[in-house]
Amino acid sequence: MKFDVLTLFPQMFESVLGDSIIGRARSNGIIEMNFIDIRDFSTNKHRKVDDYPYSGGGGMLMNVQPVYDAYMSVAKNLDYKPLTIYMSPQGSVFNQKTAIKLSNEKHIILLCGHYEGIDQRVIDEIVDMELSIGDFVLTGGEIPAMAIIDTVTRLIPGVLSAETSYENESHYNGLLEYPQYTRPYEWHGKKIPDVLISGHHANIEKWKHEQSLLNTLKKRPDLLKNIDLSSDDLEFINKNK
Repeated sequence: MKFDVLTLFPQMFESVLGDSIIGRARSNGIIEMNFIDIRDFSTNKHRKVDDYPYSGGGGMLMNVQPVYDAYMSVAKNLDYKPLTIYMSPQGSVFNQKTAIKLSNEKHIILLCGHYEGIDQRVIDEIVDMELSIGDFVLTGGEIPAMAIIDTVTRLIPGVLSAETSYENESHYNGLLEYPQYTRPYEWHGKKIPDVLISGHHANIEKWKHEQSLLNTLKKRPDLLKNIDLSSDDLEFINKNK
């Protein structure tokens, strides 16, 4: 998969996405990332990329020309249109289900706004999807873009050491993840649940699933409305309310 990020601050990305799991995936050629500086496409001698909005009010708005030219530097010679996502507080809220869909794309362009946003005309011209990482406003789209790249990348085959590494994590199947434990067996008088050292695989899997249900019921009961629960799951939930 290939990510191209259109941003005013390309230097922000390497410090976050250049190491650990994602850094190794890049080194191994599983994913490709390019960070394109929108200012490089400004025709202004001071590399200015913004101006006052016609609508008035405070703040500045990013111009169409440098944004469009930065986009075309990536897309002009392609025989397909990359999925282009604008990071926006007006977008649909990003979640694991969306991440799974995006992991099947071959090429994604992420457009990071700044100031008061971007001239609507270039959004209408190039953007396929607007995404937000929550109902709040950030200074720019760079942090949301990093979050999306991180979430999507780890779903791509070969990125994690085991393909099942993400399947039991919170939100992958709609539930929150079960509690996990490691050595020592006892700490501050608290012991690891006996089922986890029983060696009984079926009982361990049942415990994991039930604990996921309990965690979701306790912390995010709203998620249960969007899951097709079995009759056994419903019975278990009702007993533990």
